Amino acid sequence: MAAAVAAAPGALGSLHAGCARLVAACSARLCPGLRLPRSLAGRRVGPAIWAQGWVPAAGGPAPKRGYSSEMKTEDELRVRHLEEENRGIVVLGINRAYGKNALSKNLIKMLSKAVDALKSDKKVRTIIIRSEVPGIFCAGADLKERAKMSSSEVGPFVSKIRAVINDIANLPVPTIAAIDGLALGGGLELALACDIRVAASSAKMGLVETKLAIIPGGGGTQRLPRAIGMSLAKELIFSARVLDGQEAKAVGLISHVLEQNQEGDAAYRKALDLAREFLPQGPVAMRVAKLAINQGMEVDLVTGLAIEEACYAQVCNTITDSMRMTLTNCIYLLYNSNEFH
Repeated sequence: MAAAVAAAPGALGSLHAGCARLVAACSARLCPGLRLPRSLAGRRVGPAIWAQGWVPAAGGPAPKRGYSSEMKTEDELRVRHLEEENRGIVVLGINRAYGKNALSKNLIKMLSKAVDALKSDKKVRTIIIRSEVPGIFCAGADLKERAKMSSSEVGPFVSKIRAVINDIANLPVPTIAAIDGLALGGGLELALACDIRVAASSAKMGLVETKLAIIPGGGGTQRLPRAIGMSLAKELIFSARVLDGQEAKAVGLISHVLEQNQEGDAAYRKALDLAREFLPQGPVAMRVAKLAINQGMEVDLVTGLAIEEACYAQVCNTITDSMRMTLTNCIYLLYNSNEFH
């Protein structure tokens, strides 16, 4: 294999060699002891491409309480581990009413602590980020607090916001932002870091930083174009335009829009429905699928397919003999059904 790669001419040979190293790196990172399929065997391991590692979920006794009380140093962020039929769903509820859920130093610290705990919790299947304050999702950075900072403090503060939002984007399980109210600036950047966004039609969202003579600093200039396309993202950022839920759905910023209900939590209820749809699916498959999609979107198609191949090999490696027999029987029955004749 190595000789064949070396013999490939010019840039094509370099691409093949790079893909070979990447495939081996993917497999080595996903599972160090993984045996690759024959088509991938013998390739040298290159540098790991993931900032965040992943380890298959381990079984263990489930907690018996309806909600957790961990991480309750203050009430600005409520971390709830749902139970019974919703076991595996975790809700991060922002509860800073007096500050319109703005991202303060303390709230960012609490978010960071919660995310650090959740990313290594193998019982977690889906995470929902919502507001516990009616009419507000998150109003962005706390400008009153920021106004009191010295010029030397502003940069590190924004960097910390960016780092926490990046950590949310890198969580190994599906994440859903339930936008039931205002999501401006850093609030929308927080939602953009989630895999799926749902909103009430009455919600308002936008990256409005140019009105303050600054630019989005929590990933908005990068994630918004990836979500809705470069040209439209530029238009929205340049104009500091605010969209309602219907407009956001029309441009692809959110996946679902709903009429707000009397309780003011229509988006959260939809997010919960989606999370319940994810629960029956294979936990390892969910994590590996997210990994393959996220990493594949950042590279060319050829490299992305190599990432998919390595991820698929990892999923196959987790299938037991009994599961494999069940799958074989299902395929046999389906093939012999009338649908194929």
